Amino acid sequence: MSQSSEEDTDISDSEISEYEEKCYEELKSGSQNVKTSDEKFTCPYCPKKRKRDYLYNELLQHASGVGQSSSQKRKPREKATHLALVKYLEKDLMTIDTPSEPTDKGADNGDTDTSIDSDEQFVWPWIGIIVNIPTSRAQDGRAVGASGSKLRDEYRRRGFNPYRVNPLWNFRGHSGTALVEFYKNWPGLDNALAFEKAYASDHHGKKDWFVNTEPKSGLYAWVARADDYKKNNIIGEYLRKMGDIKTIPELMEEEARRQDKLVSNLTNIIEVKNKHLHEIEARCTETTAKMNSAMTEKDQLIQAYNEGICIY
Repeated sequence: MSQSSEEDTDISDSEISEYEEKCYEELKSGSQNVKTSDEKFTCPYCPKKRKRDYLYNELLQHASGVGQSSSQKRKPREKATHLALVKYLEKDLMTIDTPSEPTDKGADNGDTDTSIDSDEQFVWPWIGIIVNIPTSRAQDGRAVGASGSKLRDEYRRRGFNPYRVNPLWNFRGHSGTALVEFYKNWPGLDNALAFEKAYASDHHGKKDWFVNTEPKSGLYAWVARADDYKKNNIIGEYLRKMGDIKTIPELMEEEARRQDKLVSNLTNIIEVKNKHLHEIEARCTETTAKMNSAMTEKDQLIQAYNEGICIY
């Protein structure tokens, strides 16, 4: 579809859904270039936009923001094309950007996959789960184990960059489990998935932990999802206190709405500032006119006075 050939015409609001489906089918057919490399994407409907290269999440955020915008400046055709792009990205190109050269984040041996189902629910903010932490008995009989700061520093050295590590305690002491808090942004998700992948590639991931075979040794870890959140155990209890469960598209939509709201608020502020500026300019113009009138009147009085002196 040629963008330039159609930009002079538009569609009605009632035709958005139909046009969206038409654009989606064209995207699926490959008539529009979206993926430019393994990590870079482009928006085929914004050829004049300064930013041309996007990561997957950036392009999905851009397309969602335009497609769901309530701004009157967004034309129905523009919304429809970007809604089609959202659908294509989520259904046909769904992926998550991960660091291309992670530091000590586990070798990729083909046993793990960082692609994510668009319907998969994660605990938000991003949280990792650690189990099988070694514990010992203190003098008071309660269990003790590795501190959260020690684990946090170790994971930071490995490049996972967690915000905090919280060992979980109950009436018996250290439970042998901990929750790893990652930063509430897309790089935080990248780090969380790399953290999970490192353990999974070493056969110490979630599936390995729940396999009933020989006794387990070493730490096992993964990223918290809906099933962990709903469990009736100490991990589920803490997860429900700390966050909620959301899909990646839901988070994208929320972020797009926040950005739209921010843009709207900034637009209103600019309009108010411009209104005040126009009022000040009007008062300045009025004051200048009065001053000019007063100066003219003064000159006339001086001239009349001087002429009167000359007569006498």
